[in-house]
Amino acid sequence: MNKRKTSSDRKAEILTATLDLAFEVGPDHVTTGMIAGRLGLTQPAIYKHFPKKQDVWSAVSETLCARISENAQKNSQADQNPMDMLRQLVLGHLQMIAEVPALPEIMVTRDPSGALSEARRRIQAAMNGFRAALTLDFENARMAGLFRAGLRTDDSVVLLFGVIQSLVLRLIVTRDPASLVRDGQRLLDLQLSLFAGKGDVG
Repeated sequence: MNKRKTSSDRKAEILTATLDLAFEVGPDHVTTGMIAGRLGLTQPAIYKHFPKKQDVWSAVSETLCARISENAQKNSQADQNPMDMLRQLVLGHLQMIAEVPALPEIMVTRDPSGALSEARRRIQAAMNGFRAALTLDFENARMAGLFRAGLRTDDSVVLLFGVIQSLVLRLIVTRDPASLVRDGQRLLDLQLSLFAGKGDVG
């Protein structure tokens, strides 16, 4: 006899199915019928845990925001070389996207119905925290003398975000998250080596 799943387990399944479908068909095309079909449930079974579709997206955003914030906070509490902390922060974010490739889709997909507006706002707020952590880690590395003289923090953070965004754009086009972290590590190391190059920035 199969053990009846707890409410928390079922909710987790629903959120996982929602994120998988968001990557497959686009967040704005996900329906409760699709979610139910993916899990072999009826739509009323979905509504038992999430009375409205908006509630599903609210829970999705809460989960994603927690992961973004956890990565940033974990990094800020580490006692490591500033360069290593910077690398771990960026690669930790890329690892999260590799595991949840729907995240960029949720942030950039057009949303005529407005169903994703609140979820998107919360995720963008969490990303502001990620940017603040990235800025702090860069400043710490710069103050430790690990980067060449004359680098502007704001410009450098834009370039580091560029590494992430270029890989995200490729992911949206290719639909293949498999090489995200591997290629991210190589490109990030290249960017950081340019930051650490000798000589002043002209």
